[in-house]
Amino acid sequence: MIDIAAIADKADMIINGYAFTKDGDDIRILNLNGTNRALIINKESQVIETSMDDIEIAIVLDYYRRNRKYLEV
Repeated sequence: MIDIAAIADKADMIINGYAFTKDGDDIRILNLNGTNRALIINKESQVIETSMDDIEIAIVLDYYRRNRKYLEV
């Protein structure tokens, strides 16, 4: 069982139910409302690994690009 509260507490930023967590040079993104949907990107917004569909990836990348200054990336 995934501990959503622990993931949310550890996240560096949460936007519209998506937890963004820095992991070295990568950013891990988890949909807190559907924890089977996740995304790993690098600092240049390139997708490394995902279980999201293309539309959700586009939405999440837009959130990231608009708010990455808050992650200090």
